[in-house]
This record gives sequence, C-alpha cells and structure tokens, in this order.
Amino acid sequence: MPTPIPERADHPLALPTEAEIAEVRAVVAEAGLIAATTRFVYVGLDEPDKYAVYDWSGTTPLDRCFRVLLHDVDRPNAVDLTVSLGRRAVLTQRTMDAISDGQLPVLDEEFELVEAVLATDPDWLAALAARGLDVAQVRVAPLSAGVFDYPGEAGRRILRGLAFHQQHEKDHPWAHPIDGLVAFVDVMTREVLRVIDAGPVDIPEESGNFDDPGVTGRLRSTQKPIEITQPQGPSFTVRGNLVEWEKWSVRVGFDAREGLVLHQIGFHDGGRVRPIIHRASIAEMVVPYADPSPIRSWQNYFDTGEYLVGRYANALELGCDCVGDITYFDAVIADEAGRPRVLRNAICLHEEDFGVLWKHTDLWTGSREVRRQRRLVISFFTTVGNYDYGFFWYLYLDGTIGFEVKATGIVFTAAYPGADHPFSTQVAPGLGAPYHQHLFSARLDMMVDGHRNQVAEVESVRLPIGPDNPHGNAFTRRRTPLIRESQAQRLADNRVGRTWHISNPEVCNRLGQNVSYVLHPEGKETLLAADESPIAQRAAFATKNLWVTRYDPKERYAAGDFVNQHPGGAGLPDYVSGDRSLDNEDLVVWHTFGLTHFPRPEDWPIMPVAYTGFTLEPVGFFDRNPTLDVPRTGSGHCAGSTSPCHGAPDD
Repeated sequence: MPTPIPERADHPLALPTEAEIAEVRAVVAEAGLIAATTRFVYVGLDEPDKYAVYDWSGTTPLDRCFRVLLHDVDRPNAVDLTVSLGRRAVLTQRTMDAISDGQLPVLDEEFELVEAVLATDPDWLAALAARGLDVAQVRVAPLSAGVFDYPGEAGRRILRGLAFHQQHEKDHPWAHPIDGLVAFVDVMTREVLRVIDAGPVDIPEESGNFDDPGVTGRLRSTQKPIEITQPQGPSFTVRGNLVEWEKWSVRVGFDAREGLVLHQIGFHDGGRVRPIIHRASIAEMVVPYADPSPIRSWQNYFDTGEYLVGRYANALELGCDCVGDITYFDAVIADEAGRPRVLRNAICLHEEDFGVLWKHTDLWTGSREVRRQRRLVISFFTTVGNYDYGFFWYLYLDGTIGFEVKATGIVFTAAYPGADHPFSTQVAPGLGAPYHQHLFSARLDMMVDGHRNQVAEVESVRLPIGPDNPHGNAFTRRRTPLIRESQAQRLADNRVGRTWHISNPEVCNRLGQNVSYVLHPEGKETLLAADESPIAQRAAFATKNLWVTRYDPKERYAAGDFVNQHPGGAGLPDYVSGDRSLDNEDLVVWHTFGLTHFPRPEDWPIMPVAYTGFTLEPVGFFDRNPTLDVPRTGSGHCAGSTSPCHGAPDD
C-alpha cells in the first residue's frame, strides 16, 4: 500500500512546508541513500519551469521538486539529488568529484569539530603553551579554506582555524586574537595537516564586551519614545506567500542558501498585473581580506555558497529588529539530519513612511500640494560568524524597487603590528581589524512587461563648444545596446552616470518609447585583489558590476553551484563562455555591489550599520507619474498638530 502523501503547498512557488521537507527525507531514505554518517547539507525547492508557472491554471498541481545535497562525514561521497514529491522518486543523482567540483558547504557540526581536533594536537598545544594559554579558554574560528598552493590539499575537505582567547564564559573572544598562529584541519580524516606558528604576539587585553555596563558606561536617559502605530492595520494583504500592497504584487520565498527570495514582482496598472521581475535574490556574497601575511593571506569567505546564509536567519523580534505593525513569515529548512527545522519569524514584512513623495507650491495658481511616500519592506537578518547582515527589499509607491544590505556585528580582528600598518586599522590598544570587502551578487531574472527584454548601457556625454554648442552648455547621453554576453560585462562609472536600462522592445508606452526599468548602481569598488589571484579566479563575478546572461534555470549562482574549495572559473565566467545573443531574449541581470571596509575605531567593539545596495527605477514603464491618485495625508496621528496637510480631512 503506497505511503499517503502529506498535504503540500497550493502554489508552485509557495514556501516549503514541514510536511514537504519530511517527505523529501522519506523519499531519500526509501532510495537507500541515508546512512548513519549521512548529512543533509542543503534541501531547497527546485523551482518549476517559469513558463509552466505562468501557464499554470491552478486546477491541477505542478510537481514540487527539491534539490538535495548529501555529504558523508566518513568518506568523500558527496551526492547531488533531485527529488520529486509528485512521483515520490529520486529523479537525478550525481556523485561529485572533490577536486573538479569542489566540496559541499560547511556543516554546523564541523565548526565544533575543528576546535575539538586541535585540542589534542601536540603542535597546537605547544603553540598555546608558548603563549601561556589554557586550551580550554581558546576559541577557534572554523574558516573556509579556499584553494591555494599549499601542498597535499587537493581533494581534502579542509577548514582553517584562527584562535581567540576567551577570558570567561560571557567574554567576546574577538577582542583577544591569538595572532601569529593558524591551523589547517582535514575535517574528514579529523587530522591536523599543518600548524603555522610565527611566534607569540601580545594578545590585546581590553574588553570588547559591548553588552557589559563596565564597557558601555551609564546608558543615556535622553531618548523619548517614538511610537509607530497603524490603528486600522497595515495596507497590505497576505494570502499564503502572496503579498499585495497598494499596486504591488509579490510572492515571498526563502531558501537555505540564498535566504530571502522574491518571485513574480509586478505592478497593477491598466487593469492587469504588469510583470517586472520573475525572481530576485542575492545569489552570492564574498568577503575577501587584504592582509598578505602567511597567517591570513588565504582569508576570504563566500558566505552564501560556503556557509548558506539562509540557515542562520535570526528569529526577528518586534520592537527590536522590526518596528510598527509587523507581519512575520516562518521559514522551513532541513537540518543536517534531513528533518524539518522551522526558522521562526525569519522574514519581516511591514510598511513605513518614507518622507515626501512629491510636492509643489505654485506661485501662479496658489495651489499647495504634497503627498507622502511609503514603502513596503521585506527583510531578514542573518548571522555568519562575527558579522550580521540584514537583507532589505523595498517596494515604493512610484514603482521603484530598492535593495539594501545592512552590515553590522563585530569586525574580524588581529593583533595590530604597529603604527601605519598598511593592511589594517588599530581599533583598540594593540587590536587591529584587517581591511576587507563585502561584495554581493544580485540575480535579477527580469521580466519587464514580458519574457523578452534587452539591456542597454546609458551614460552622460559632455559636448565641446562648437557651432551647434556656442556657449558650451550642451550635454546629452549615449545609449549602447549590449547584444551579446561578451559585451554585457561592465563596470559602473559614476563620472558619467553610467546606468543600465532593461527594456521590452515589443511594448511601448503612449509616447512610443519602449517600456523599461533602469538599474542605478552605487558605483563603488569591485574586487580589489589582483586579477591573477586565487580569489579572483573563484569570485570572478565580483570583478564586474554588471553581467547579463541568457536565461537558463540551471544557472542559479554567481560563483557556481559548489563554491567550497572549488578551483575557480565556475559561475558567471562559465555561463557567458558561449557568448549567447541578448537581443530581445529572456534575460537575467547580475549586479555586483558592496562595501570596501577600512575599519574605524568607531566600529569597535560593535559596528554601527553600514549600508550598500542598488535601485531599479521605472523609465517609461508608466505613461505618467503613477502616484497621482495617492491621497493627501491627514495629521491626526502627528503629535502637536491640529491641522491637516493643506486642507486634507483629519484622519
């Protein structure tokens, strides 16, 4: 008698359920693929063909499939599976090659394993003894290994460990780096491959306990409450994972690797929902460090591909992480045994005031009109080691889409070598924070009024004085179509206001212009490591601000499917190698953005939020300002005011 199929989601792009994750595990078990040493590294929705989604009638379910990555902790036998719930079967199965494919992402249990293995290693214990340290008070940061020229590492599953002294149970050890010391550990064989000890270095002693009154001093008492209320509730509606707000429509998704994912972003206009983006996610992020010393020259982390940022989503708290009338979504992922794990309050949904939308006081007519901007905020926060990242998507009343990363937490630390050290900042006495970057890749499966789009680079042009420009005041803009993948690998240039327009050549507005959205980059540095460096080979996506590819559902991640200890060349360099045509095709826009962080003393002992992101703005997508119908805002909920805004009724 067949096993009953548990109830599943009612939409092909619905959030995975506990029943589905449990069923995936059952199918894998029935296929004989689970042993005592098997770990589920990743389980995520293998999204259906997007054309099938848009053709879906809703009367019969589309098959829900999941991608599953299995790791065996005792032998190199990583397996990549596709599991169908509709057919209750493993559809595809491939055993990976540890050298050419790289390794699967780092497991939670391997974090503790590195410290436990080192705790019995003679060379490690000797190095700690030379520094007068008790191994019980030493914390080891288990850090991804990368791929370098260290002999004997090919095919091994490695983590590298830097050490910190924890003076007591509540002490933040980041304040006390044990410098001049690093260990390389094979987590499969549980052996120490190498301990590099450059000799004892003074350990910084000043406390970094930002939650200790002895460090913070007396808390200020000057702040009066700011209360955000919506007595009639929020302006959005939620059905399943479908959110509708003002004229926006979007499906909220979540993935253990990418974290927050948005699907089917569209805008109600002219009696229909006009599509803009089919799928939006942050497909990769890398944090490369600048210190070339033998202890740290390997330091770089792909937090998405190596650590899976989604699985470390914080449980968000009202009044702390989110303020106002908040709606939360739980997310369901698989734990390392393959069982469902619920991430409570993983996603925060709310709307907020965002200042003036538009305003004019007219001298001729005497009219005075002003409207307030609002935005819908969809966000999650994740903690990966010492850093905390907030990922925030914004939808605005005027059709603008924004994305912002909020980076905070604790800077990675080292002993400060001395005055004017060229690769780090002294943030406390004897304590340094190495220079580094945070670089992100947004994957935007564009769908501007349809599946077929094109991309053009647009920049401003100064014109010389001449017969047609006698006073030299003229300037114009240049539009360059990017019609092949080889052309669509571009750097931002703020000197000429370079932007990228994604348009639909088959749809025009009332003025005969192709409807489009424009990507506004921040235009900060791309990857600063040398072009020939190992990190540049693995993080090639970060060497350009823009890549455009022909849509292929298999091309999901900017640095490739398997990032951990991959030798390089995967992801975007591989995707564009065929130099496909981009003219009036189904396109994916990949945008690299981020921060170059030269830490400040003000970033210690905890870093105020640093911001980075990008904006997508409608250009000719609408026939006119789409917010003319936004009503006046009353002042009934503003303290100290008794009059409405310019004659509007008091609400």
